[in-house]
Amino acid sequence: MQLTIPDRPSWWPADRFRSPLHSERTAAVLGLALGVTFSVCFLTGLWSHLVQHPPDWFSRPPRPAGLYRVSQGVHVATGLASIPLLFAKLWTVYPKLFTWPPVRSVATVLERIAILPLIGGGIFLLLTGLQNINLWYPWSFNFIFAHWWAAWLTIGALVVHVGAKITTTRRALRREPAAVDGEERAERADRRAFLGGVAATSGLVTLVTVGQTFAPLERLALLAPRRPSSGPQGFPVNRTAAGAGVTSSAVDPGFRLVVAGRDGTELSLSIDDLRAMSLREAVLPIACVEGWSVSKRWRGVPVADLLELAGADRRSDVRVQSLQRRRAYRASDLQAQESADPDTLLALDVEVDGELVPLDIDHGYPLRLIAPNRPGVLQTKWVTRLVVR
Repeated sequence: MQLTIPDRPSWWPADRFRSPLHSERTAAVLGLALGVTFSVCFLTGLWSHLVQHPPDWFSRPPRPAGLYRVSQGVHVATGLASIPLLFAKLWTVYPKLFTWPPVRSVATVLERIAILPLIGGGIFLLLTGLQNINLWYPWSFNFIFAHWWAAWLTIGALVVHVGAKITTTRRALRREPAAVDGEERAERADRRAFLGGVAATSGLVTLVTVGQTFAPLERLALLAPRRPSSGPQGFPVNRTAAGAGVTSSAVDPGFRLVVAGRDGTELSLSIDDLRAMSLREAVLPIACVEGWSVSKRWRGVPVADLLELAGADRRSDVRVQSLQRRRAYRASDLQAQESADPDTLLALDVEVDGELVPLDIDHGYPLRLIAPNRPGVLQTKWVTRLVVR
């Protein structure tokens, strides 16, 4: 269906955009790069959401122990690298907003409408993700679920956009014939310099932030919100004991760990009782959803041993409850395969300068959960109760 198109008005700014950088080839290269980074972000974000909020059909695998550390590190790194790519892409294609006629058919109207959720969703995801890793929440909505649904909306719009532009993109990315004159060679040189600059910027952003999870580059992590060796006992804290409201209860000499069975029976243990048990050591990462991570050597009581002592099956679903009484993540759930894993511990000690010492109160003293392949927010601190489910 063709639309009736009036003559272009004299004030229309289409002739202002003469730079060869506003070309289909430049847009295609940047679009391809963004397609890769957005796809990686989506897939790793999907995995993160499933691990944090598993549906009934999903079993969270405890092995490999560092899988979540890698996936979430990649998620945050590719998200940050996407920021310069997105702005460069938008700058490259924005003159198309001023092409005349603005629309040529119903198909072009639909194409332009479909681009709105792609641009809006992409900006929303990157902006709120950047604020999240800096623990800055100037909004009232739930970040996790807003990020989740915005990701689905954006990736759906990306699929539609790729389908609409695949022919144009393939044509633009074909090998260019040899330049025939100096002006054409200069334009190509400018385009390569521009794309190289964008790539270098994305690479630099990655270089100065990825050290928050990749220890060899920690010294270069100038823009990273967290450094893996900074904090009490040599690693970061997101929520302090004071912030969780457990300062006094955590150091109460009458503290007891309660293991509650399905039949209503309860096993109550003091810290001395726990230290008298057979303790196990394991090297496991704390991998935060904000992208920082660090591996530490821990010592504690295997959860499976506590379940057996309480007369429960070592392979049981368990609710882990904290002394914390307000705010999110004051409890978390262990699935049966996690409870049974020998490295799923209620940790008493952590390695500091080569020695195992009691946990700092900000790291969960007197007891914290530490388990393989688990987001940091689910490594519950100040554990006071295990409930067999």
